[in-house]
Amino acid sequence: MLQGSGHYRPGLRRSKTRRVTVLRTSCFVALGGALFFLLGVCLLNLPDPRQQPFPLAEGEPRDVTLLLWTHPFGRYRRLPDCEVRFGIRGCILTDDRRMYPGADAIIMHHREITTNATALPSDPRPRGQKWIWMNFESPSHTRGLWRFEGVFNLTMTYRADSDIFLPYGYLVPRFRPHANALPHTRPRRPHLLVWVISNWSESQARVAYYRRLVNYVGVDVLGRAGVPLPEDSTVVRTVRRYLFYLALENSQHTDYITEKLWNSLLAGAVPVVLGPPRENYERFLPPEAFIHVDDFPSPRLLAQYLLLLRRSPALLQRHLAWRRSYSVHLTAFWAEHYCTACRAVRNHRLRTNTIPNLQRWFES
Repeated sequence: MLQGSGHYRPGLRRSKTRRVTVLRTSCFVALGGALFFLLGVCLLNLPDPRQQPFPLAEGEPRDVTLLLWTHPFGRYRRLPDCEVRFGIRGCILTDDRRMYPGADAIIMHHREITTNATALPSDPRPRGQKWIWMNFESPSHTRGLWRFEGVFNLTMTYRADSDIFLPYGYLVPRFRPHANALPHTRPRRPHLLVWVISNWSESQARVAYYRRLVNYVGVDVLGRAGVPLPEDSTVVRTVRRYLFYLALENSQHTDYITEKLWNSLLAGAVPVVLGPPRENYERFLPPEAFIHVDDFPSPRLLAQYLLLLRRSPALLQRHLAWRRSYSVHLTAFWAEHYCTACRAVRNHRLRTNTIPNLQRWFES
């Protein structure tokens, strides 16, 4: 485990005297309370995907027209009313390409344009029109970036340094601490550990880690790569019956923290994560909100810690206490993306420069 973080470490023997045990527990409680207070202050200063810090250009019309060039993955979805769903005004969304000449911005999903570069608009780009590159896959699954150097004006991804930043989920501070926000652990969560996975490949680091972990603790594997979910259930509803969830990313890159983690948090489980380093997760989450596989020298010690938490509800609550101060928001694909982009375009109205090094930036 990380030293100085207040984490309990598996393998520690119980103190021989009650006095030492009480003293150690008191120190952990005091340290944990101070840590959560300081972290809460820091989280409030993180980039908020709901607020793009760019001033409006004076004298410009309020409404902007955003043209969706292709529906992501070829699946048609009805375009949202941004004001009704997200309180974002001044946005006109359309997927009618006849609107191209008058659109303020075009949003293009990488998957559709990478297979055919001629899928880009063939007509001259109207003056001042913004082209937005939207991608929520990791660099390991993003091909052909070299084709688009100097093409786009804005980036929209899960990376915090994107022009338009929208993660897969985020925490929303509660105005008042919520005493009833902690999920019940027993008997409503009778099972220990689950992993819902659809894309299984033996070459993935997450599969290799699972192969080692399952030697020491039972893991229920569900989804297309395991036992199918019940037809009347969802991932979140299923995970609510477990204490822990394996939130293992298919590749490890900066800020690539997907719905796997946010689904488990929404379900009230404690996520066990494999992805970018712990400090990357801590940009978006309290340190006790998750368990990182790198906290343990081996899968065996991680398994021992999970079993210890199941036997010790007081220790488990340390991974849940942050819920009194924050609620979990799961990003609404793709409606929230379009409306967030529209708001950002309004604030970037005067920006016309293109991105000369898209591939180098995204793969860094």
